[in-house]
Amino acid sequence: MRILGIDYGDARVGISMTDSLGITAQGVETIHHGGNDKAVLKRLEEIITQYNVETIVIGIPVNMNGTKTERVEVTEKFINKLKCKFGKIKIERVDERLTTVEAHKTMNFLNVNKYKKKDIVDTISAVYILETYLRKNNI
Repeated sequence: MRILGIDYGDARVGISMTDSLGITAQGVETIHHGGNDKAVLKRLEEIITQYNVETIVIGIPVNMNGTKTERVEVTEKFINKLKCKFGKIKIERVDERLTTVEAHKTMNFLNVNKYKKKDIVDTISAVYILETYLRKNNI
């Protein structure tokens, strides 16, 4: 059972994945798409097929007070595209508050080169999104 985590953004999409037992989350890659969701869906199809994904977990960007951000509507439209493309796969939403902050803290702790941060921040955020889901569901 593999679970795929997604941190969806305007230009980049971070991807994470559980191990084959569905216990731990690891970063897979960052998809640079420049607003082209077709490119994202194509790459996701390859990953989903390769890893036999059963569930997709996607972060929903809400404000600190729990209200919806402007990005929620954009993310929901992308979720609809996921449902159309991967109808048999369960799609779960996770509150992604502070995942990017945590990703930056992690990169600072690891002394990641400032020029590399932009390329991996979304992948690390996707790991935090997936870990949130795993904890929430006691997986």
